Amino acid sequence: MKILIIIPARGGSKRIPRKNVRLMNGRPLIMYSVTNALSLKKDLDVDVAVSTDDEELSGIAADHGAEIVMRGEALSGDSVTLDPVIYDALIQMEERHGKSYDTVITMQATSPTLCLDTLKKAIGYFEKEGYDTVISVVNKPHLSWTKRDGKIVKNYEERLNSQFLPPNYLETGAFLITKRELVTKKGRIGENVSVYETSPEEAIDIDTYSDWIEAEAILKRKRVLFRAVGQRKLGMGHIYRCLSLAYKLIGHEVLFVTDSKSEMGIEKLKSSFFPFEVIEDNDSYEKVLARWKPDIVVNDILDTDEDTIKLERKYAKRIVNFEDVGPGAYLADAVINALYENHPDKPGNVYEGSDYFFIRDEFLEENPKDFSPECRNVMIMFGGADPSDLTGRLYSICEKLHEITPETEFHFITGFAYEKKDLMEDIPEKNIFVHNDVKRVSLYMKKADLAVTSQGRTIYELASMGVPAIVLAQNEREAQHVFAGIQNGFINLGIGKRTDDETVIQTMRWLIETPNVRKEMRNIELTNEFRMGQKRVIDIILKERS
Repeated sequence: MKILIIIPARGGSKRIPRKNVRLMNGRPLIMYSVTNALSLKKDLDVDVAVSTDDEELSGIAADHGAEIVMRGEALSGDSVTLDPVIYDALIQMEERHGKSYDTVITMQATSPTLCLDTLKKAIGYFEKEGYDTVISVVNKPHLSWTKRDGKIVKNYEERLNSQFLPPNYLETGAFLITKRELVTKKGRIGENVSVYETSPEEAIDIDTYSDWIEAEAILKRKRVLFRAVGQRKLGMGHIYRCLSLAYKLIGHEVLFVTDSKSEMGIEKLKSSFFPFEVIEDNDSYEKVLARWKPDIVVNDILDTDEDTIKLERKYAKRIVNFEDVGPGAYLADAVINALYENHPDKPGNVYEGSDYFFIRDEFLEENPKDFSPECRNVMIMFGGADPSDLTGRLYSICEKLHEITPETEFHFITGFAYEKKDLMEDIPEKNIFVHNDVKRVSLYMKKADLAVTSQGRTIYELASMGVPAIVLAQNEREAQHVFAGIQNGFINLGIGKRTDDETVIQTMRWLIETPNVRKEMRNIELTNEFRMGQKRVIDIILKERS
């Protein structure tokens, strides 16, 4: 099958002046169609011609391998339809090459988001099914109205939700495939017509500035693979952080990967509705990488090894790790260690400290409450899993504290992965209240006058809300997080299992009864600025920072 692809492209454009030669995501707009068309030469008998009246356009297209058909003034006006333009280019190309074509494909220069694979499949569909003409369309079923005989009338018989409406195919202009004998000065479409449906992302036809903005955003889209773990021993912070990042990467494609041991992480990912894969080992991980072909891999699995990063490097252009002090960190493009500072063996690709903490949106939307001299509300929170069961210890401690400070309420925030959450219940007569798997923690922080927490990411969130806090680390690694110190407004009691109950009771009582200390702690916390951390982290992941 001898195929001629014709790309009509005038130099004049009134809505977007010179649009066909303007740079769309760093390339002249016309080059997206030209490149797709020329790429078909690898598998098909294809000639590619650009029909134009513009010297600059012809130079760009010819420089990349397309043939040029210059059209006369009579075919260059605003009111001229495409039919005579395509016919003129067809005749010139057949005379130039001394042959007749079997199929003529019109490709608009204004469809930069069309994928080559879609174009190949459409040509295959046309050839296999034997249609006269196949037209690219997008299906947009909507309730619509029109005007007939001077009246506004409906285009539907019954008001239904869009998913139940019949197909409503709109031409995209990306391609029109037709038999050679159907191309005349007055038409290109036969009687036996079919459509080839494209995705909405591929259906953009650049006609307005809003089209331009939307198409450029799609072309800049990255495929981001988040590899994260969520286990009782490791906690759920890694999953939660990656979900927070994914929510901010609007416009990009996201895939989560977790291991089969991360049962709690799998449960959370299911409820998030993000696509995810479960792997057993590096062999199964490689299959995911090879199939999905990510632009960026984000590892939130603690320390990585060199083999893992080398495997990811085979498929991804960029690798960004969180909280990684393992040997793989030296091979990543960037390592973000908000919780670690002044690591002695820090490689040069590390961004560390509180400037790089990715705070969740809810803490940017809420404002800290006014300081209260009376400590009426104490919040206790030890993460989504609390592997050391510090929650259970504090539950008993607060029962004792109630006898000393009967006016104080103790609010326990437990995560859905906390193993003993079903054993926790309210004790109203002792002002103890339990809140499991809350959806907006900031609302509880906003009410708190004091908090007791572990030494993970929650310390930054408490600081953003100006909540003085006592810190008990879950383990040795968490104890390395240096932000949770007196210099930032925290009383750090070290690793929780090594701190006796009496020390915790006396520290809590002291802060409850000493408003001046709590106020000073709060003032220190509120000197931190976390708002820019989100942008810094996103910029590093998308490589928009040096």
